[in-house]
Amino acid sequence: MIDLAALKRGNRRALAKAITLIESKLDKHRAESQELLNQVLSDTGKSIRIGISGVPGVGKSTFIEAFGQYLIQQGKKVAVLAVDPSSPLRGGSILGDKTRMEMLSREENAFIRPSPSEGALGGVAQKTRESMLLCEAAGYDVVLVETVGVGQSEYEVAGMVDFFLVLMLPNAGDELQGIKRGIMELADALVINKADGESLSLANQTLGHYKNAFKLMKQNSFWTPVVKTCSALNNERIEDVWQMVSEYHKAANENINAGISSFVEKRARQNSEWLNKLIHEMLELKLKQNAAVKKKLPQLQDEVLNNETTPYNAAQQIIDLL
Repeated sequence: MIDLAALKRGNRRALAKAITLIESKLDKHRAESQELLNQVLSDTGKSIRIGISGVPGVGKSTFIEAFGQYLIQQGKKVAVLAVDPSSPLRGGSILGDKTRMEMLSREENAFIRPSPSEGALGGVAQKTRESMLLCEAAGYDVVLVETVGVGQSEYEVAGMVDFFLVLMLPNAGDELQGIKRGIMELADALVINKADGESLSLANQTLGHYKNAFKLMKQNSFWTPVVKTCSALNNERIEDVWQMVSEYHKAANENINAGISSFVEKRARQNSEWLNKLIHEMLELKLKQNAAVKKKLPQLQDEVLNNETTPYNAAQQIIDLL
């Protein structure tokens, strides 16, 4: 049983147990976790949610550790939800984020939770959204969501955070090689990490390239994406990143349209999209649990494989069974 009072006081053990309950696949635990979420819902929504992504090797963990420690020095409580890729063969995950954020994990006002992606689309664990709500209920001011890496994960994480930050490497030669247009449209900021030593001049060239690339894109939002450099390893210009996030938060709250701020409107839209996604997931679960579907599906799969029927007709027969 989860100690609700301890969770709301920010007890890390209670929070960890609550997230474990959320991640459970047992029907009994699912019902308990939803009841728990209903009880803490009024205490959520007060944090700033930041998504952090980037190619493997860009230094996400080093950046998050430096960024998290800076925020704690500013009096913030920081939660890190780091998604580890699961093995496609055995389904296991290393879950080694705490070892990669050794200094941050020792901080009293930090909570680091690695979660296996379990094949979830977009590289974000299926329960990441609900884990964010629990972290907010436990009094964390900033929730950082680290994604598996560049790919579909950007689209998934951008749909659940307030500010989406993409870390880049100094790579002036191929200024747009490692970044897709779709990612640039999603990013609220690009931060070029490892801007130190011999890479410093290269990082500054890359900064110019990305700034020019953003100028070519039409901006419909109140916010124009920002490009910055930092060195997480040397703790340089980390405060600039937080200042940028704070400016975004202020601008989003001050930009009012039809009586609603951009900040509130974005979160409402995300909740609506989440609802639609859950409906799809629940329908899929119902299909898998239906006895008639279980019996009919293998036969229809064989017919599709042998070109005896079209996939559309087979799908229609499955839907008709419901």
